[in-house]
Formats: sequence, C-alpha cells, structure tokens
Amino acid sequence: MLPIIIFIFGLILKSKPSAAFRAGLTAGIGFIGINLVIGLLMDSLGPAAKDMVNRLGIQLSVIDVGWPATAAVSFGSTVGALAIPIGLAVNLALLVFGLTKTLNVDLWNLWHVAFTGALVSIMTDSFALGVLTSIVHTLVILVLSDLTAKHVEKYYGYPNVAFPHGTSTPYYLFALPLEKLFNVIPGLKDWKADPDAIQRRLGVFGESIVLGLILGIMIGILAGWDLQAILQLGVKTAAVMLLLPRVVAILMEGLMPISEAAGEFVKKRFPDRELYIGMDSALAVGHPAVIASSLILIPVALGLAVLIPGNKVLPFGDLATIPFMICLMVPIFRGNVVRTVIAGTISIGFGLLIATYASPYFTEAAKNVGFPFPEGATAISSLVDGAVPTTAIFMFAAKLGYAGLIAIGLITLGVAFYQRKKDKQQAQEGTQLTS
Repeated sequence: MLPIIIFIFGLILKSKPSAAFRAGLTAGIGFIGINLVIGLLMDSLGPAAKDMVNRLGIQLSVIDVGWPATAAVSFGSTVGALAIPIGLAVNLALLVFGLTKTLNVDLWNLWHVAFTGALVSIMTDSFALGVLTSIVHTLVILVLSDLTAKHVEKYYGYPNVAFPHGTSTPYYLFALPLEKLFNVIPGLKDWKADPDAIQRRLGVFGESIVLGLILGIMIGILAGWDLQAILQLGVKTAAVMLLLPRVVAILMEGLMPISEAAGEFVKKRFPDRELYIGMDSALAVGHPAVIASSLILIPVALGLAVLIPGNKVLPFGDLATIPFMICLMVPIFRGNVVRTVIAGTISIGFGLLIATYASPYFTEAAKNVGFPFPEGATAISSLVDGAVPTTAIFMFAAKLGYAGLIAIGLITLGVAFYQRKKDKQQAQEGTQLTS
C-alpha cells in the first residue's frame, strides 16, 4: 500500500505523475530493503535469545509472543477493525484545525491504537470505551510525533519526517527527565559514549560494523553456541549495522521529492505551518547507537525478567525489536550508548511489570480471535506493546471510565493548542526579522 499512498499523495501535491510514481516505487523498494535487513536481525537474534533462555533455565508463566502476533490479535479484535478509519479521521481532523503537522501514511502501525482499544474494551467490558481509547491514543501519538520531529531531523537527518509510532514515541517522554538527571550525576554527565566518541577511543574496534561483530559474538557466546554459529551471528549483526542505513537512504530518496512538494504546498496555503510525513520508526533503528544499545539490552532484559519481583513475563518474541523501544530516546541522549542502555534498562524493568499486568486481558483478546498459543503457554503478553507506558496509562485511566480517558484527551489537546500558538509566534517573529 505504501507506494500507492505516496503516489496519490504526490498527485495531490501537484507533483508530475512520473515523479510521484517513481517516488512511491522507490519508497516501497526502500521499505522492502528495510524489512529484509530487520528480518535478518530478528531471524538471527531470535534463536540466540531462545537458546539464552534455555541455557539460563528461566521459567516464567507468561510468554512474550512478539509484535507480529500482537498486531494480528489487535487488528482481529472488534475494536481493532475500526483502528484504521479512526486513525485517518482523527489525523485529518487535527490537520484541518492545525493541531498536528503530521500526515500519517504509516497506516499499518495503527495496530498500536487497536491494541490499547482491545485491552480496554475487554477490561471494562465496554466497546465504547475501547473505541474512545483508540481515538485518544491516536491523538496522543500524533502530538508526540510533532514534538519528536525536530529531534528526528536534527539527529537522524530526516527533514519533514516524523514517527507516529505507538511503541517509539512514548519513550521520548521517558527520556527527557532522565537526560536532565544524567546531566547532574558526577562522572556520567561528562562521559562521551556516542558512536563517534567510541570510535575515536577504540579505533577500528569502535567502528559500527566491528561493534556489531563484537556484540553479536558476545550474544552467541551467551547463547552457548559453537564457534561457527557464533561467528556467523557476529557477521550478521555487523551486516545489519552496515546495510540498514544504506537501505534507509533508498527509502529517503523516494520520500524527499514528496517531502519537498509537501513543504511547498503547505507554504503557499498556510504560511505559518509545516507538514511532516508520518513514517515507521524503522527508519531510525539502523543507527549505530540504536543497534549497539539494543544488542546490549537483550541479555539485560533476560536478567531483569528473573530479578524483578512480581514479573511473570518471559521476554522472547520481542527481544529483537528493542531498537523500536529506544530509537526516540537515542536523539535525546545524543547517541550516548551508556545513557541509552541505562534508560533502556529502567524502561524495560517497569515495562515487564506493565506487560505482566496486561497479560490476562491480552490473553483473553488472543482467545477471542482464535490465536494459536505457543506450545505449553497458557498466558501471553509482549514487550511491543504490552510493556509500553501508554498501555499502562490507558488501562489505568479506563478504570475511571469516560472521565479518565477524556482527561487524557483534553491534556493532549491542550499541548497541541499550546504548540500551535508557539509555532505561530515563532513564525511571526521570523517574518519581522526578515522584513
């Protein structure tokens, strides 16, 4: 669907049909490349994670079934069937009233709002509350997408692109206070640990592909594999470090003409507005700081599962998707791997408790759609999105009924109005300086 959506979008923006067609096709090819490389990462780390679990003898009652199963269960629910129409309607309404700058073309990832809607619907036994949850969740994601877009451009180098991704955006808010805390901790505040600083200190051993090799080998050793399998995993993780940024560049080659056309289109009609193209945060997961931090966090997540009192979730299916959980924290920490790993450890630790709490409702949702449970599993959950902060926020808010969910919606709209006012003021100041 992505090439078709971008092609139609290009025509609306008055691009030449040939240019719009090429842009859509190139973007589609780029996403195929991204999916291939991410698939390589998941196919490589999945078996390693499974063997680590078996080797460590971890026994927990709730199985992390991974995001593909979570998405299927979410879209298969009664609320989930409405997720895409809800997402489109809320997005268009906010665009019309100037309360978002993001045009979300990443319709597949609306499964995140389907997920929270399905959980709340089951928890409250109310279809209406589930629908309201999906509406408010869409609103939250779009506003967070606007707030993170400047970081996406500055750190990842993607102008006029935003990530309205239900897993990635909430961790941005988690990273902001932690960054302030890190900046006052002696030693940690002065510790430069971004990929460039690591490479300067370690030379060739600090290069992204070599770091990928080393971290892959370490995971292979922890999994108890033989030498050949360890070395193969190391080369595969090194390949991901090298290939993912390159296939992302192909996708951006397709998006840039559309992004520029969108900018011109909006400037002519709304001089005080910008427009961001909402894309999958997969565009960010190939950054060396993201991958390096994620590889370190895989064994950390397994250790936390054992050590945290009250946790019942065995991390498994989503261990390879940790990059999506931290990719919008990395820009806040300016690529500092140490800070990212610390923040990731804290967020996964709390996330396991959230996933444990959500498990009964997730399990019931899966049974309702006839999801085939893994052998021996009676209860399931996931890190994506079972452990995401917004899952807890919406479930706890729903306990207050309509009042709790409406309160979240009003707070989010307040942020959107404030941001719109701030943007208008900055645009007026810029006009005055120019004149």
